[in-house]
Amino acid sequence: MSPTEAVVAGTLKADGTLELDEKPNLSPGRVLVVVQSMPRPAATKRGLVEVMDEIRASQRARGYQGRTLGEMQAEEQARQEEDKEYDRRCEQLWGGLKPSFGDSDQG
Repeated sequence: MSPTEAVVAGTLKADGTLELDEKPNLSPGRVLVVVQSMPRPAATKRGLVEVMDEIRASQRARGYQGRTLGEMQAEEQARQEEDKEYDRRCEQLWGGLKPSFGDSDQG
């Protein structure tokens, strides 16, 4: 005996036709169709990896190449030199003594 009922999800198109997600396991012939709206799936919250992947794909699509390893190293070296110069200026201004904050010795 063949089945007399099948529940199959599908899509109702603008022209009124149905596109079923799978072939129902029914014998060919006339059927009764009950169409019921399905709730939309909740938007999944994207994580950091998904966001970074989207950014990377967008950059590639625009032809953005990013910085080279040499450029990043040069930038880091320049930042370190700026930090050293800042420390030298502080030592000059403070006479070689670094200021200490939060000392409990002050009465």
